[in-house]
Amino acid sequence: MSVFFKDISPGNPVKKGDAEDALKKIGVSLDDKDSDDYNLLLAAVHDVAQHISDLPDYQPVPDTKRYPRENIRRPNQEEQDLGHAWAHKFLIRGNRDGGGAMTGKSVTLKDCIAVAGVPQFYGSDAFPAWTPSTDATVVTRLLDAGADIVGTSVCENFCNSTASFTSAQGTVENPHKTGYSAGGSTSGGAALVGSGIVDAAIGTDQGGSIRVPSALSGCVGFKPTHGLVPWTGFTSGDAVDDHAGPVTRTVVDNAACLDAIAGYDDIDDRALGAGEHGSYGFVESLRSCSGTDNSRPLAGVKIGVLKEGFASDAMQPEVREAVVDAVRKLAQLGASVQEVSVPAHLEGPAVWTIQQRISGALTILGQAHGRRGLYLTEFEHARLPWTTENFQKLFPSTQNTVINGLYLTDKFPGLYGKTMNVGRQIRDAFDGALRDFDVLVMPTTPFVAPRHGSRGTPRQCFEPTIGLTVNTAVFNVTGHPAMTLPVGFAPAREDAGVALPVGMQIIGARWQEKKIFRVAHAWETAFDWRTCRYMAREGQRDELNEKVQYAVEVSPVVA
Repeated sequence: MSVFFKDISPGNPVKKGDAEDALKKIGVSLDDKDSDDYNLLLAAVHDVAQHISDLPDYQPVPDTKRYPRENIRRPNQEEQDLGHAWAHKFLIRGNRDGGGAMTGKSVTLKDCIAVAGVPQFYGSDAFPAWTPSTDATVVTRLLDAGADIVGTSVCENFCNSTASFTSAQGTVENPHKTGYSAGGSTSGGAALVGSGIVDAAIGTDQGGSIRVPSALSGCVGFKPTHGLVPWTGFTSGDAVDDHAGPVTRTVVDNAACLDAIAGYDDIDDRALGAGEHGSYGFVESLRSCSGTDNSRPLAGVKIGVLKEGFASDAMQPEVREAVVDAVRKLAQLGASVQEVSVPAHLEGPAVWTIQQRISGALTILGQAHGRRGLYLTEFEHARLPWTTENFQKLFPSTQNTVINGLYLTDKFPGLYGKTMNVGRQIRDAFDGALRDFDVLVMPTTPFVAPRHGSRGTPRQCFEPTIGLTVNTAVFNVTGHPAMTLPVGFAPAREDAGVALPVGMQIIGARWQEKKIFRVAHAWETAFDWRTCRYMAREGQRDELNEKVQYAVEVSPVVA
């Protein structure tokens, strides 16, 4: 340290009183006799910080010669689909020489995934679009596997909503009915996949942001085990809760996409527990299952129907009936199906709320730290520091995260650590259930896609999505792999004549994605979800609710 005392730069801006000013932010003060020393130490560390700031950054260099970016553009209204599903359109042609699992598949990336040379909005207009100089690991892997990347799709404001009207780039329409939510925050990707415009999307999920839009839009969406897919080159979310994964129309395509992107990349410490890239063989595991008895492909598979997964006050009776019927179909395929109770499931939303508000606020404020990985420093420079002017441009859900996070860290010291401990307790409870069952099932969302909300008061902005993540956020806390599989249609809550998709969520033990793929593939192969409709007439909903409640919560076995 003494070397810095001798070499403090002549232009160093630190002055007497700056150390005291820094401490005022946490309500403490210095002893006057120590003031000069601490201000001298502060000047020294300022010079060290300036030295680091002046060094060239170290980011992976993308192979733009092998994978050139063609015709990057912000699409005009004539080029848009489903309202405003595209952030940017372009083409990066994938490798055609290796016979990769994604050869010829079109893929869109959520607009929080770095693509060198492609501006990124992050769902916001609080700062100008920033342009990454590197590619996310998943981008390179998809291209190597033969996929063509055809654009970035709109994400919700700071990836902070499960609605699809919060993005500053415009509203995304549900592919099954205009005027209804496509879900969020992977809104554009799920809508484009659900409509058949692209084959796959890569999304992120910190509380349901892959599974919710996939369920509402009629897609297969997979949040894999935390860390299975490296986070290198993503701008969304917090390190504990956030995951990356695929959105597709079929289970086989989902498996192929996950094969392409899974595995440690020697950068992201979240993926330290993952195996080698290319080692998983998810598609091959489905081929090996096809050799079983076609009439009973799930013989020997034990499936637990999570009692608490049907307990939400927001549960729409037709959604419940659709999922119960889907579970009956699993039994027809030979699975042993039994009710299971994990009471800790009900604590998941509260634990997630506190955990995400605190860590989410730190991320938004540019204070995330403590992880080894790729930090997108260009993004931080683009959006910081916050001012009243740009903060007020944020959608209320993002503003609320910051307000909540700052309040909680001030009023509840140690609370974040408590959520980590209780979150581990919930994880252990699910681990216990998954020792007795291969997978657990429940509705992905308690109701089908709501109508778009209003950009009115903050409360009006939140209303359409209240309760939507009651079954999804808990598995961001625990890190278990979770897939949503479309299993039918149910009526819109606002209009019984509008049919919208229903998703069944399938949960597996950590690193046991193959079990989930097996169950989902067997169901999808045997049944056509598009023909399964649960359209109760007005006046029958109470009767249906009572019937389904009995089927799931009273009978110990669903047959």
